[in-house]
Amino acid sequence: MRQRTVRQRTVGPPSPTATDPDEQRLAAVVHIAFFLLLCSSFVRFLTRDQGGARTGWVVALFAVFCLLYVLGHFVAPAPRPGSPPTARHLAWLGSVSAVWVVLLVLAPSATWCAMPLLFAGLHALPPRLSVPLAAVLTGLVVVSEVRVAEGPLNPNMVVAPPAIAAVATAVLVRLQRQAARQRALIDDLVHTRRDLAATERRAGVLAERQRLSAEIHDTVAQGLSSQQMLLQAAERVWRTDPDAARGHVRKAADITSRSLAEARRFVHDLAPADLAERSLPAALSALAERESGPGLTVEFRLDGAPGPLPERVEAALLRIAQGALANVREHAAATRAALTLTCLDDQISLDVADNGRGFDVDTASPPEPDGARGHGLPAMRIRARQPGGTLTVESTPGEGTVVSAAIPLALKEAVT
Repeated sequence: MRQRTVRQRTVGPPSPTATDPDEQRLAAVVHIAFFLLLCSSFVRFLTRDQGGARTGWVVALFAVFCLLYVLGHFVAPAPRPGSPPTARHLAWLGSVSAVWVVLLVLAPSATWCAMPLLFAGLHALPPRLSVPLAAVLTGLVVVSEVRVAEGPLNPNMVVAPPAIAAVATAVLVRLQRQAARQRALIDDLVHTRRDLAATERRAGVLAERQRLSAEIHDTVAQGLSSQQMLLQAAERVWRTDPDAARGHVRKAADITSRSLAEARRFVHDLAPADLAERSLPAALSALAERESGPGLTVEFRLDGAPGPLPERVEAALLRIAQGALANVREHAAATRAALTLTCLDDQISLDVADNGRGFDVDTASPPEPDGARGHGLPAMRIRARQPGGTLTVESTPGEGTVVSAAIPLALKEAVT
């Protein structure tokens, strides 16, 4: 997971647009507590502390204090959790605190209105500012309580407010830091998920490109290569043997029709055309018959009775057979080849053997047309791996080649 710098951020009362139900409930509790304390302080002032010329000023300050608090909720809302406070919110917090201090000097009854201010400061400011603010507010509360005390000094007036404020400050700072760590963890998880999704998309794109490359190689490219060879042969004997030339052209036209059908099914992402109305053994037999011609005889052999197979397995085996026979026809200089489909209880295998020139599998791969090398065999290996199988190649120079693909039948259900 990537490293990030975790800043200490504050969690505060939600803005009006906050949608978290917990944040909304917390804000409602704070507002209710403020108005209860404000009303209680005002009633106490009217019943115990009023008198003199300053009564009108105190009532006006109570009204201004209440109005500032209400306006601050709409004009200068608290920052969202994890966001720094805005200049407008800081100005509101400073102004409402200043009004409270003046009100406290004129009317000690407003002492406990400091609690909502303490809460707002701890939630809106970072700890380096909120802790000193809490200390100042607590000190003013203690001074105010001592000033209006009657009789012997009650130690609780001095000890209780700092103790309560210390506990509240410690708890809220702890919650701030825990929330900051949680937000950093969530950010890391979100970015990791995005990176993983991007990686999966890139892997999917590469896999699809590889699949398209193999499909084009086994269908369009092989068909075009065969057509080119037939048309070149027809051109060579056009004057000397018109019947043979016309035969080459007809065969090229047949290949064109099959290639067109393959291309259409390829565009619609369907199974190979040979499997549309045939079983796998019938499709391999038809492939062997098509590939047989002057100079090359291809036989098909079936060993065992294949049961129902997933389309993906049938398509993979047929494409492997097509690619292997294309290599035999174009590179092996073979006169005979054999397709053998073997059906066992736990796997199905396909062997393509020829009596051609062979090659050294440890040091070289059979060349591909146009100077490209080794595209056919890697594509066949990929096709065999997709349904959970394997592909092996056995060849010796001068002794032919055997390409074998084996797919476990136990994985049939997983690849349907």
